[in-house]
Amino acid sequence: MSVVKIKDKTFKTFIPEEEILQRVKAVAEKINQDMEGKNPLFLAVLNGSFMFAADLMRFITIPSEISFVKLASYQGTTSTGKIKEVIGLNEDLHDRTVIIVEDIVDTGATMKQMIESLGTRGPKSVHICSLLVKPGKLQVPLNIEYAAMNIPNDFIVGYGLDYDQQGRNLRDIYTLVKD
Repeated sequence: MSVVKIKDKTFKTFIPEEEILQRVKAVAEKINQDMEGKNPLFLAVLNGSFMFAADLMRFITIPSEISFVKLASYQGTTSTGKIKEVIGLNEDLHDRTVIIVEDIVDTGATMKQMIESLGTRGPKSVHICSLLVKPGKLQVPLNIEYAAMNIPNDFIVGYGLDYDQQGRNLRDIYTLVKD
């Protein structure tokens, strides 16, 4: 197990890269099966999902497209509760099958707002694909069809997830060490 220091916090290995990739591949295989013949549009939520989206797309074998949207709701280790769309979406979603690709769903507030926003654009269906889900923190009902892993309520970093914009480059996922 390795330990890393990011700014003023210490983190230890929680999920090694090998396990992450196994879970990403399993999710991709399920999507390949479920979405056969549908040409889904993957909407990856930046910044956190960029690594997950890249690895996921490497395992997707069906015809599909990918685009990116940027939402912000975190500052430091806590959610600000305010969600603002930073970079919008230019694709026509009318009658499209859309799969939102997110790094982590905890309260569900960001995802709920994104689904409502996308719903105004007339998609055929909207599906949620998340690397990580914190069931103990969910505050809104969501149908997360494609979740790679459920995790406890710990603060985590690595594999695209950050602490004050640091640590996204780590290959493993690390959890905060309590002082």
